[in-house]
Amino acid sequence: MEAPVIYEKTGNIAKISLNNPEKSNPLSLGVLQLLIEAFRKSAVNNDVCVIYRAEGKNFTFGADLKHGYELIVNPALRYEAVTDLWTWQELTTVMLEHPGVILVGYHGWIVGGGFEHTLCSDIRIASDDTKIMLPELDLGIFYSNASTKILPRIIGEGRAKELMLMGDVLKAQDALNIGLVNRVCGRNELDKILMEYAEKLASKDHFALRLAKKIIREAQDSSIEDALYKEGRAMIDTGRSGAPEVRIGAFLKMQK
Repeated sequence: MEAPVIYEKTGNIAKISLNNPEKSNPLSLGVLQLLIEAFRKSAVNNDVCVIYRAEGKNFTFGADLKHGYELIVNPALRYEAVTDLWTWQELTTVMLEHPGVILVGYHGWIVGGGFEHTLCSDIRIASDDTKIMLPELDLGIFYSNASTKILPRIIGEGRAKELMLMGDVLKAQDALNIGLVNRVCGRNELDKILMEYAEKLASKDHFALRLAKKIIREAQDSSIEDALYKEGRAMIDTGRSGAPEVRIGAFLKMQK
């Protein structure tokens, strides 16, 4: 049996793939732990860009509801239930701390925590068959992966409340219209477009790219004064890195 999570590295670009297509990639405790391991490995390997994708008809239906029900009703499984809960949260921490740019490619159904854990990615691209749904309140459970903070930041509080409280299906074009995804494409184009994005990102100065991701994220929870200071420090740090002499010099030479 193939591994349900696959990590691959080619140069500065990595791919992390959910790989249980026959079951639509359920996110069991074991799979969540494998995802954490893969993103940590990617960070240690200094991957500049990570493509997060899934095999099969659907990205994922999220948690296995049958097993989740057992975790809730069986007192003997209480420790596993708590471990499962906090492993979802740990995955978001690991993804947020990854210094590289994380691209996610949605397709088919992506439901509940299966969607929420992808919100901390940097760029989201969806195939035109994508359907997103957050059914937690209909099931009497709650959201995960800091989605109550990250989703309103991306699409605004009003739209986030509608998506989370109503639990209706959101299709790809509607997700694009509200800024939840950056681009919509045909299903057969998705992997190609993800790689094009990754290659363009990897062609940029790696130090400046990582610094930009870090400071953009930190600026969302800081004051204007703090953002101004960090930008100033970043300008100094990039200026001292040696990259501007080479890259600006090459640009000016090309202009001539």
